[in-house]
Amino acid sequence: MKIIVQKFGGTSVATEEARIAVKDKVQQAIRNGFSPVVVVSAMGRKGAPYATDTLIDVLKQANANVNVREMDVMMCCGEIISSCVMAATLQQYGINASALTGGQAGIITDNNFSSARIKTVKTSNMLNLLESGIIPVVCGFQGITEGNGRFTTLGRGGSDTTAVALGAALKAEFVEIYTDVEGIMTADPRIVENTHIMDCVSYTEVCQMAHNGAKVIHPRAVEIAMRNNIPVYVKSTFSDAVGTLISNVAEVSGIGDTPIVDKVACGIAHEVDIAQFRVQLDPEHAEAGQVLFEDLANAGISVGCLNLSELEAKFCVFNKEVERTADLLATNKVPFVLNENCAKVTVVGTAMNGVPGVMSKFVTALTSRGIAILQTVDSDTTIAAIVKADKIKDAVNALHVAFDL
Repeated sequence: MKIIVQKFGGTSVATEEARIAVKDKVQQAIRNGFSPVVVVSAMGRKGAPYATDTLIDVLKQANANVNVREMDVMMCCGEIISSCVMAATLQQYGINASALTGGQAGIITDNNFSSARIKTVKTSNMLNLLESGIIPVVCGFQGITEGNGRFTTLGRGGSDTTAVALGAALKAEFVEIYTDVEGIMTADPRIVENTHIMDCVSYTEVCQMAHNGAKVIHPRAVEIAMRNNIPVYVKSTFSDAVGTLISNVAEVSGIGDTPIVDKVACGIAHEVDIAQFRVQLDPEHAEAGQVLFEDLANAGISVGCLNLSELEAKFCVFNKEVERTADLLATNKVPFVLNENCAKVTVVGTAMNGVPGVMSKFVTALTSRGIAILQTVDSDTTIAAIVKADKIKDAVNALHVAFDL
């Protein structure tokens, strides 16, 4: 039995027409000799009657401070509706299918409600269905706690995590993530006109793209795929395009008939709605930086893009944390300068490491367009700059051209 997992996002199950397209993908997999497991997200996006955000709004109208346990039960409802409707659609076309909650599919999590981690996947129920010729239609985004079986959710993008975790547990041939785009693009097409779909990309690269703002696939899903060496395809529900392959192989060679392209970067990611803090440190107190970041951590404030020296610390927070961060610094009498309305632009590529001139190309691309660089941060696979938010479109386009993407 050759198992594959097919995950379909909210837009893929939101309408009758879309669900018929899903049915076609499932039928094609069966014709190709596979036993598919289908994973679905909640139907539609915010504003749609059964979308997750809509259900959250309904609950918060009753109690704005509702307990996270009840919130998780409510959020699970969207996927339950979706799996039942999708299973009914498949049955209508003669495909034997059965809707399953995450718990019925064997997904056992910790009890960190709203952002649970998968502890194990019990596959016996799923394998019994598959061996009986029944297609499981599984609720993405959810599981149950060990022992008392309470509903949990895996955090936003958790349906991707569900799909890859099931693929790993079932030893699937591969996982397909179906969306409303035809693959992973070199940059956001709403910003760059000549962006294109990547044929293949490594686990590391796509994980960095996701962590730095690209809306591609949930990074936790990629991490599970990488640990288990499961190929993942990102495709469109609404076309026959081959999509993008995420794989270890993509890091070192061509895939099939795809030629090896010798480029140092694979894509450009960006994030908005951030602010930069420049904090003055006391050079006579070596522990000043340590104390500062301990205080921020204890306050639950997540910082990024850290540059630390003897005299100064530079870091960024999301806009929603600006007021709390400023209040904490002022309370502790720590001098700071706040740069609001910032954004981060990141070049991603595993081939950048050790290549001379990459930073020069990065800096020249931005400064030649009059884009001021407030701060840079780099790693073996990324180079990022903090710029003013009104320059982010120019910055993404400049780097897309400079790195020949």
